Amino acid sequence: MKHSDQIILTGIIDGNEKILTRFYRENIRYVQGYILRNYGNTEDVEDVFQDALVVLFQKMKSGLLEIHVPLKTYFYGICKNLWRNRLRKKKRLIMENNEILYENQRHLEEGDNDTIVADIENNDREHLYRKHFQKLSNDNRKLLHLFFEGKSMKEISVLTGYTEAYTRKKKFLVKKQLLEMIEEDPMYEELRAIC
Repeated sequence: MKHSDQIILTGIIDGNEKILTRFYRENIRYVQGYILRNYGNTEDVEDVFQDALVVLFQKMKSGLLEIHVPLKTYFYGICKNLWRNRLRKKKRLIMENNEILYENQRHLEEGDNDTIVADIENNDREHLYRKHFQKLSNDNRKLLHLFFEGKSMKEISVLTGYTEAYTRKKKFLVKKQLLEMIEEDPMYEELRAIC
């Protein structure tokens, strides 16, 4: 863990107002962006941020806190999980009470929100894939793009100038490289945990 993260954690435990304010300013926009993109409002953002701080505090106090990523990433993960859980609970309430969800936003009738959490999780997976896809070289991106378009190995080899055998081998290696980058991302473990 970075020294600066340790200072922040100590500040949270001690209730250091200056550190808490700085931590809030540095992290609120990420949490806000996620929640507002996923059916939340500004009040939800504040609630989730505060709840995530409580979760973090409780984990530190209990000695159960194990962080293998930057604190910012870990905290963002807590916020995302809290928000997903809230959406799931709202979904259950709708099914029990047959009410409309989210009074101040899009009004979603029962059944309309069945896929909200799944959509959010799919968006997260797609974001993770795109993030690492963009890190590939131009040639490798082009090769995979042609493959995902459904082109045959023969067509791809003509378009790329590789032999068909080399195209097959290169596609395998590029897919393997992409999967390894994705699996090394801390967000991958988070997404696996909620599946």
